[in-house]
Amino acid sequence: MRRAAVAVAATAMALSLAACGSAAESDENKDSSDSSAKKGDDIKVGLLLPENQNARYEKFDKPLIEKKVKELTNNKGEVVYANAKQDPTLQSQQVDTMITNKVDVLIVGAVDSKAIAGSIKKAKDQGIPVVAFDRLAEGPIDAYTSFDNVTVGKTQGEALLKALGDKAKDGQIVMMNGASTDPNAAQFKEGAHSVLDGKVNVGREYDTKEWKPENANSNMQAAISALGKDKIIGVYSANDGMASGVITALKRAGIANVPVTGQDAELAGVQRIITGEQHMSVYKSYPQEATVAAEMAVALAQGESLDSIAKEKADSATTKGIPTVLIPVVSLTKDNIKETVVKEGFYTLDEICAGTYKAACDKIGLK
Repeated sequence: MRRAAVAVAATAMALSLAACGSAAESDENKDSSDSSAKKGDDIKVGLLLPENQNARYEKFDKPLIEKKVKELTNNKGEVVYANAKQDPTLQSQQVDTMITNKVDVLIVGAVDSKAIAGSIKKAKDQGIPVVAFDRLAEGPIDAYTSFDNVTVGKTQGEALLKALGDKAKDGQIVMMNGASTDPNAAQFKEGAHSVLDGKVNVGREYDTKEWKPENANSNMQAAISALGKDKIIGVYSANDGMASGVITALKRAGIANVPVTGQDAELAGVQRIITGEQHMSVYKSYPQEATVAAEMAVALAQGESLDSIAKEKADSATTKGIPTVLIPVVSLTKDNIKETVVKEGFYTLDEICAGTYKAACDKIGLK
């Protein structure tokens, strides 16, 4: 993506948090605030995040949400945090603990979107509204914020096609999708297939258990063994963590110059982009998503309407018309690192270009 295009995209992100996506329009779901007692700033927000393998949740989401809740409540609001470490049973227990601790609202990034439904109903039965964060969980959800996940997959697919150019059908690609328990993974895959189908040959495709890099590494080794190292021309990887496992397997097999996609703009992913090991990532503005989640949670806890926050609606398998905000995304390449992750304060140039990466930064003019 050219710098001018990125500037337009960045401006669009700043101006419109309520970007249009695949959210379904419906008027069937009323704000839970209708039945909530009005509260002041002295509220307790339960924050449940799904895992700590991906750097984003504890490096960005947790502190950003905590900061915004404080801002919105005159420093009186409290955030009670727990991380499920990819264990849906543990997350269910954490919901029980939050209920016992009498939180006023829950922000839930579900490990397993289906398995969490019973726990969400239990919270709702106790009068605790629930914001689905980053992943659309099932059950009686009151609000939802995430990124336009189908567009994420399309963005990755388009970048891979562009990198392959007129050689797109000269070999086979491997698709390393995310965990089958994560509804986002299905949407990323849907978006990628909508772009790639008919234009590339998919030699092997995997739903990677728990999104773990080591599982992606094992899957990639199996793909190399089955297809042959001379036949693989590209890899669709749904996120940066799995891309690291994929790239390790490619290196071990002596496969070079194969474009690999990613997502999340992790520091290691950005550094792989500047060295050329990884072709791209998807930059998602966690500050915007965290801000919206905090705004939704505080409004629900205080018994306020979400009308001024959420302009869209989404449907889950169990709940219709969920007030929704979808955040836009940007394709991150070596050409727009400064305009995206550096500008928004994800990383400094000193962090990105530290140590052995300085030469790579100098080579692409990243100073």
